[in-house]
Amino acid sequence: MKTSVQEIDGKLVATLCGELDTAAAQETEVALQPLLQSRGKDIVIDCTELEYIASSGLRLLLSVLKQAQSVGSHVSLKNVNEVVRDVLDLTGFVSIFIFE
Repeated sequence: MKTSVQEIDGKLVATLCGELDTAAAQETEVALQPLLQSRGKDIVIDCTELEYIASSGLRLLLSVLKQAQSVGSHVSLKNVNEVVRDVLDLTGFVSIFIFE
């Protein structure tokens, strides 16, 4: 799993590449810390190269969303593939995230 965070046009953009499974969740959480520490900036999570997401990855996304909302930021998911979208659909996450 490879994760990067950069600021683009005033938004924080996190790019997720690979499989966000239990083994990768802790490392990914550390890589996403800048998202949790930046106040007031909207967050985009680019899922273009995210191949799979497990329950631990869903918990991580939910944590980012809750912390962002607590400071007035918005979180959107971008370029979600069909496999990941199906998981988000089955778990009800499609109703709590904004999709680009």
